Amino acid sequence: MITPAFELTQDPDFLTVKIRVPYARASEFDIYFEGEDFKFYAKPYFLRQHLIFFACRLTLPGRIVEDGREKASYNADEGTFTIQLPKEVPGQYFEGLDLLTSLLAPKKSRSAKPLVEEMAASAELSEENEEEFDWEMEQIPYEESIPPLQHPYGFGNLRSGVFQRLQDELSDVIDIKDPDQTPAEERRRKRLAAEAAKFEPDHYLADFFEDEAIKHLLKYKPWWIDAHKKMTALQGESHQEHDSPAFVVFSEEEREQMRKFTNKSYLLDKRSRHHVYLGLIDILLAYCYEICVNEGEKNVESSWNIRKLSATLCWLESFSSIHDVLVSFGRRVLCYPLYRHFELVTRAFSDTVMILQLGKAAVLKCLLDVHKIFRESDPAYILNDLFITDYCIWIQKVKSKKLAALCESLQKTTLSKSHMGLELEELEAAAVLVQEEEKALKAAGTVSKQQLLCSESETSDSEESSSTSSSETEGSDSDEQESSTSEDGEINPFQGMLQEERTAPLIDCNGLRQGTNASATEVGDGKSKVSLQSPTPPGKLVEELEMQIHSAMRLSEQPEGLATAGCVSQEQEENPVPEPDRFSEAAAGKGNFLEVSPKPNPLLFLCSTNEDED
Repeated sequence: MITPAFELTQDPDFLTVKIRVPYARASEFDIYFEGEDFKFYAKPYFLRQHLIFFACRLTLPGRIVEDGREKASYNADEGTFTIQLPKEVPGQYFEGLDLLTSLLAPKKSRSAKPLVEEMAASAELSEENEEEFDWEMEQIPYEESIPPLQHPYGFGNLRSGVFQRLQDELSDVIDIKDPDQTPAEERRRKRLAAEAAKFEPDHYLADFFEDEAIKHLLKYKPWWIDAHKKMTALQGESHQEHDSPAFVVFSEEEREQMRKFTNKSYLLDKRSRHHVYLGLIDILLAYCYEICVNEGEKNVESSWNIRKLSATLCWLESFSSIHDVLVSFGRRVLCYPLYRHFELVTRAFSDTVMILQLGKAAVLKCLLDVHKIFRESDPAYILNDLFITDYCIWIQKVKSKKLAALCESLQKTTLSKSHMGLELEELEAAAVLVQEEEKALKAAGTVSKQQLLCSESETSDSEESSSTSSSETEGSDSDEQESSTSEDGEINPFQGMLQEERTAPLIDCNGLRQGTNASATEVGDGKSKVSLQSPTPPGKLVEELEMQIHSAMRLSEQPEGLATAGCVSQEQEENPVPEPDRFSEAAAGKGNFLEVSPKPNPLLFLCSTNEDED
């Protein structure tokens, strides 16, 4: 027998059941409904040499009635059979129509007498119907007793001896060794010690100060944020509280997984129910962190993140209060994953509150996603058998009021960094002081460097100013040399050449002696002066110089009364001789010849009237 794919919807007057039965004949369907019971049966037929027949039995959350308004239709193209059933009370809201596992009637035992009788079923039902529920674990005084052979764990602490058969997969799934022989108190002590040893202050401070990536992750909005906004807006308009199926949509894959679950009931005492509720919060916190840091995308680390951050899954922990759940989750976030920031803890906390406010349909959707992640990860599928599958079945039968009370208690619980027991505030304060000291030292170094640069710039400026002043002094000296004149105010005809060649040799008419500097204007006691030409046009001066270079120049002893060539006597200063005659006389004089110098430097002729003068 195959349970067909089915879907239930409702309106104020009718309940609609849509069943998919491909390749079946419409004339071979049998339908039965009365009160809360609905049965569907399709006669067997052969499909690819296999005998196929569909049948399902549903236990509805409300009563239906047969009054002639019921309708049925069959779509041969889609292979779907649609049935409309009138509600016994028009306008009644049927809760949990999307929770398909809870609608499937449990299988009956073939024995005449049940193997286990639910003796405490009435007591459990009365506790579930209580208006107020204390979420703090009842403290039981210690009583010395014989320890059990195996310590339980799993959903509601209903399992034991599982890991004795799975030693090879033990280390890859949980952190505790030999859980069957380790009591709950010892598991907790070992877990706290492992978390304290794993905590790395450097990693935490690095994420605390360099939190750009974490701020980006906190901007991600999962599906339950939009669903919560819609629910809040609808409640504000209608002032009515409805369950979340109106805001939570299951995919076809999720529906198929719900149909595969076996509908069963769980016999849990009050202490076990506390463990189950608190374990649910722990698993949802880890799931919310995983969705936030990976922005809704699954990867190879998704399974590791969820089971590592949940002490319920990793250490088989049984919590006693909501505050213990939050502290455990916060410590593990700051010790194990890649992103270790307290803001991620508070974000997962707020997301879990939203999911619980949306109702058990939203919780079931998250649990189905966790079930899929573990199912596709080897060997994390063991956690599905121990926890997640049972949670998916159990949550569909939980009263919405109990889930709302759990959400309210979670909202009232506070969590701060001081609760982590890792000295986070002291670490942050010390790191801030170190950072301020580094900034101060860096600022001091920057100021010193600027002062050094300023001093170097001032030194260079002073050197430049001194060099500029020296160059100005040299320029003024050259200007004075160029502007030096004779006593009668005549201008030096060699002014241009003096600027090009400042070290031209001086020739004494009496002794052919070389001088030291051509810029001197007076020699000795000032009686001997530089012979100056009368003002001559520049073009004519160039022609005369060319004549001197191409012709032999000769120095001779001058006759009495005749001035030395290139020199001017006092009488000639008063009556200057024309320039061509003077050069011709110097050329016609008798004496020794002076060969033309191969250098182009001009010759300055000095004469001295004082023979004793140097």
